[in-house]
Amino acid sequence: MASGMVREFFLCAAALLNFVFVFGTGADFVRFISFRAIYQNLTGGPPQCQDSVPWSVALRDSSVLQALVVDSALLVLFTVQHSLLAWSPVKQACQSVLGVLNRAMYCSTTALALQILMRLWQPVTGAPCLWSVRHAPWAVWFPLVCFTLHFLCWAIICSILLIFDYPELLGIKQVYYECLGMGDPLALKSPRAQRLYAHFRHPVCVELAIVLWLLPTLPLDRLLLAAYLTTYLVLAHSLDAEDCAYLSAQLHSKLQLLSTPQEGNVQVNNNSDNGHKSD
Repeated sequence: MASGMVREFFLCAAALLNFVFVFGTGADFVRFISFRAIYQNLTGGPPQCQDSVPWSVALRDSSVLQALVVDSALLVLFTVQHSLLAWSPVKQACQSVLGVLNRAMYCSTTALALQILMRLWQPVTGAPCLWSVRHAPWAVWFPLVCFTLHFLCWAIICSILLIFDYPELLGIKQVYYECLGMGDPLALKSPRAQRLYAHFRHPVCVELAIVLWLLPTLPLDRLLLAAYLTTYLVLAHSLDAEDCAYLSAQLHSKLQLLSTPQEGNVQVNNNSDNGHKSD
């Protein structure tokens, strides 16, 4: 009995620490991807590139090449972690060792890879920008437009994660079900839902692509980041017609659930009004 309680306490503590680490990394990633890139334009921060330097000179600059090599290595590190641990043989091996903490471990290592990438990322300031909005009035208005659209995209991303069961994506629900003796929560879903979860690795491709590319200034290191992650998102997209049909059916059923109470309330109000009138 005591050993079981200790095990449950360990599982809950690990899931809680994983949640704090992943949530904090997610907030830091938003700052890294959106806030930092737009904030410099809004406040007139230091230049992110050198337009006076020709490309022929910049691409031979050792500092520029060194930064690109470091940034490329960081992106490869993230890709290897994110893809290798999702590979079926490795995933099954981790599952056999970690059990219900397998999903939490995957999220924690992903957050760790992102932290390494963000902390060691090398901005390329010695090369020209691919584009830069610097002329009035767009020097002020376009960064504000970018900020608004980035905010909307991140709000949509958070909403989609909540719809797709955020606790289960982080591995919290697996631990909760294990402590209650309910088994794997994924096993309780329908076969079509399990098939969708197996294919739906990145449900926010369009929104992420927008925040990666829609910027008032695009330096060389940001081009590398946006192009690499966009390519990775496209290659990882594996939804087929059956998955899309299931998603459409689920969306339709959710809309029906949202509309039914409203119709019921209208009917109740009408009955109430009729009752008052009859009185």
